[in-house]
Amino acid sequence: MRAVVPEFDIVTPDSLQEALEMLASKPDFYRPLAGGTDLMVVFNAGHQQYKNLLSLHNFKELHGINVTDDEVEIKALSTYTDVRYHPVLQEEFPMLCQAAAESGAGAIQNRGTIGGNIGNGSPAADTPPALAAYNATIDLISKDGVRSMPFRDFQTGYKQMELKPGELIQGVRLKRKEGRLHSYRKVGTRKAQAISKVCFAGSVTVENGKIAEAGITLGAVAPVVACCTKLEHKLIGKTLTEAAALSDSEIRELAGESISPIDDVRSTGEFRRKVALNLAVDFVKNLEKLNV
Repeated sequence: MRAVVPEFDIVTPDSLQEALEMLASKPDFYRPLAGGTDLMVVFNAGHQQYKNLLSLHNFKELHGINVTDDEVEIKALSTYTDVRYHPVLQEEFPMLCQAAAESGAGAIQNRGTIGGNIGNGSPAADTPPALAAYNATIDLISKDGVRSMPFRDFQTGYKQMELKPGELIQGVRLKRKEGRLHSYRKVGTRKAQAISKVCFAGSVTVENGKIAEAGITLGAVAPVVACCTKLEHKLIGKTLTEAAALSDSEIRELAGESISPIDDVRSTGEFRRKVALNLAVDFVKNLEKLNV
């Protein structure tokens, strides 16, 4: 049975600057509206708590994927479909493309946005683990300008973000590098159209035969994306063969310190921990088999 539709109001400013002025003048009054795919879930259930929505859809400054020699900038209103089929992202950041491909059905991918997936603040979101593993930078815009920070530092708790009153997510930036290896795994009831029970993203950059950078992250096993920093640091400086020689128990111990899985309607904490640590072991042990 469909719930009673709650009362709401949507405003559509003529420009991004006008929208930023409105957000600054009434902090916490407006809820920014991107693709609306997450919003419609709670809306249809009658649980929509935000009564004043501010549509961002028409602002060209928040659309598009820009490529330079050094980085790829993904604007906040880029859809999963935009990401999934972008040739540079497919070639150099395949984990993000895979995450986009496994986020809902085609209709959701055509409408849902990267900025919305980040801003919703869910620990089970599909794209944040990949962004964190790639050590992305997030750009935040307000009427006073743009500030940037490491993506890993943006989410501070469940549904809590380092977002000041009057700020919007402008987009994320990814550094282009040669010699990257990648592995993305989503464990859910189904491959897509299902919320993750566990999500894994792992990437290492090899320079002169040794691991120079490592990003190993897990989703849906902590209030925020869990970055396995101790395991990452353990891998840096090793050859792929040396990394694969680490014992299963050491890999599990290092990765396990970063996660705190819970029981919920989708899974149990015990299952999540076991699967998450298995994925970490599988990634490290099979680094030599991954393609650059």
